[in-house]
Amino acid sequence: MAPLVSQRPRNTQEILQQLAKLEQVMNPAPSRRQVLSKILSTRFKGSSIGLSNTKLTRVLTKRKLLKAAGFGSVGLVLATVIDKLSDSPSHTLTPNPLTLNFTQEVEKDKSLSPGNQEVKARVTNVSLQDFEFDVARVNPQGQITNRNRHQGKFFKENLGNKGVMLQMVSIPGGTFTMASPASRQMVTVKPLYMGKFSVTQAQWKVVASLPKVSRELDSDPSHFKGDNLPVEQISWYDAVEFCARVSQQTGRTYRLPSEVEWEYACRAGTTTKFHFGQAITTNLANYDGHQTDTDGSQPKGIFREKTTTVGSFQVANAFGLYDMHGNVWEWCADHWHENHQGAPSDGSAWLSKNEDRDRLLRGGSWLNSSGYCHSDYRNFNAPDVTYISFGFRVVCDLI
Repeated sequence: MAPLVSQRPRNTQEILQQLAKLEQVMNPAPSRRQVLSKILSTRFKGSSIGLSNTKLTRVLTKRKLLKAAGFGSVGLVLATVIDKLSDSPSHTLTPNPLTLNFTQEVEKDKSLSPGNQEVKARVTNVSLQDFEFDVARVNPQGQITNRNRHQGKFFKENLGNKGVMLQMVSIPGGTFTMASPASRQMVTVKPLYMGKFSVTQAQWKVVASLPKVSRELDSDPSHFKGDNLPVEQISWYDAVEFCARVSQQTGRTYRLPSEVEWEYACRAGTTTKFHFGQAITTNLANYDGHQTDTDGSQPKGIFREKTTTVGSFQVANAFGLYDMHGNVWEWCADHWHENHQGAPSDGSAWLSKNEDRDRLLRGGSWLNSSGYCHSDYRNFNAPDVTYISFGFRVVCDLI
């Protein structure tokens, strides 16, 4: 007998919990392949996440589990299970670590403790610092043809605990063409500050401990563990709550970037597929190099099967932003629209009246081929979905 509606799972987490119980009964002592397949089970709507279409027998097995659990008619989940492991070990190139000082101990300022409204009211200015970074260009074969030293400005936002800071890069305003094949539109972007890196797990843990604004936050949601790894398994609602807590803590306005702001910041003046050029290489970004680009034009590389430390490739774009291609998908503020026709021309987020409508994701991830990492590639998902490749970075409006 089919389960009652009231007995059906209310969200993805409950579904995965019940699937886990079923799998423990049906498949005791799972192998490493089975564990990874379980991780790669989630719901996706419309836009592809770039997974291979091979070895679909495991997809059918998962569908049987969903049916057995009474989820077949709910319509909430498409369980996509792909075996991403090679039968033979691959040669993995490990990127060199970059000293980031996210958890550097500094003298604590008691006036910056959470809840000090007087301090928040008077914290209005920032002290910009100069920094240097490498910018690389590659040829169609993925070989680095030049690597130059650039300079930029940024400020550090102390999150109020053990010196954990956001590093916010100054992004100049400008006008550019949104280069989506569906529609091209000239858009003007105002100056802003954007996170030099995706939000890390160290930063997430500190902010998760700050006073709640609208919703509770799991202090340790990520599948891959490490203070300087990007936080993942983050929903759009979670990312918005993070921004709200940082805003409350600092007295400045932190938020998710609009889709236009994200692409403008990613391109940093380029018009090519990637800010590196027409090609990309796994020596400069974390994505699935075992798969070719959507048009088969990109050179193959390695598949690390996990996230990497932010900034570890030691190459940024011309604005000084790291990991804009790959590692984790990054949430944007906008609701999903099929193309840019009718979008605001001032760079602001394109919103609809339905708050629960799908939201934008940009940048590709460690799990995807290079085709999903293009500067103009657009993805989306429901705002309450979490996944092992979903993260974000923040922006701060000029003061």
